Amino acid sequence: MSADEKTQAKTEQAKGKVKEAAGRVVGNERLTAEGRADQVKGDARQAKENVKDAFKR
Repeated sequence: MSADEKTQAKTEQAKGKVKEAAGRVVGNERLTAEGRADQVKGDARQAKENVKDAFKR
């Protein structure tokens, strides 16, 4: 399960980066903000998994 969560985190981060870049290219501030939000969600999910891993040791 943990590997699946880590994969989801990386996917959210990548999706966010693509959205943010696309928003900048077309000048869409809303899309840029959504991209940043997706990246933050991915970062939070990854941090949660890192904490869970630290407690498993």
